[in-house]
Amino acid sequence: MKNPHDIIIRPVLTEKSYKEMQNKKYTFIVDINANKIEIKKAIEQIFGVKVEKVNTMRYKGKLKRMGVHVGRTPAYKKAIVKLAPDSKEIPFFEGMAQ
Repeated sequence: MKNPHDIIIRPVLTEKSYKEMQNKKYTFIVDINANKIEIKKAIEQIFGVKVEKVNTMRYKGKLKRMGVHVGRTPAYKKAIVKLAPDSKEIPFFEGMAQ
């Protein structure tokens, strides 16, 4: 099994994700090759919470130009994790969303 810290890259901290924290939904950027089961196990192992549901979205990199050079921004995968109603909050996010 992969290391859980290699699967969960970083949290997404936006206004929309702060609003969803009240409903026990947390958003993370995850490894692009990770599946929902691996993401669920990694969150439960890292934060010690009970995960009810995982939704994932893949984003392609945007096309960017710099003069005559053309390239892409990196592609990434985002996961929205919903915690079980009887689960505790993730301590990393406590006090951020009011």
